[in-house]
Amino acid sequence: MECTIRLAREDDAADISAVILRALRETNAKDYTGEIIKRVERSFSPDAVHQLIGKRTVFVASMGSRVVGTASLDGSVVRTVFVAPDIQARGIGKRLMAEIERTARERSIPSLTVSSSITAEAFYARLGFKALRDSYHDDERTIIMERSLDDPSRSAP
Repeated sequence: MECTIRLAREDDAADISAVILRALRETNAKDYTGEIIKRVERSFSPDAVHQLIGKRTVFVASMGSRVVGTASLDGSVVRTVFVAPDIQARGIGKRLMAEIERTARERSIPSLTVSSSITAEAFYARLGFKALRDSYHDDERTIIMERSLDDPSRSAP
């Protein structure tokens, strides 16, 4: 089935929340404790996602009427990149990141940064992001990564 990338609508909030929560519980739980997952989950309730849609440029990946992934751009910062666990590793995350990059280039943003989970570090590295430093929120480790958009030969696929 064809995957399409589009801007999120307010009525997508519950579906986006469901994708994020499922990915946290099934994918990120391999790298983080249950306590950390529960803490992160609180930031992605349907109401919280609804607020994010109003504050950031939020994209969704959909297959038919099903929302299967999301990514957002907050200034020059990539945030909230998640794909439903049952369809990960099929290029949906790459397509979402290509849309983020296209949007950033349209806005003349010279580089993108992301606070990557341990789980997603290799994904971002494959897209040309370089690790700058580790960051900690209590006991939750993330990796601050950056990618210059100045070199067109390094475009996301």
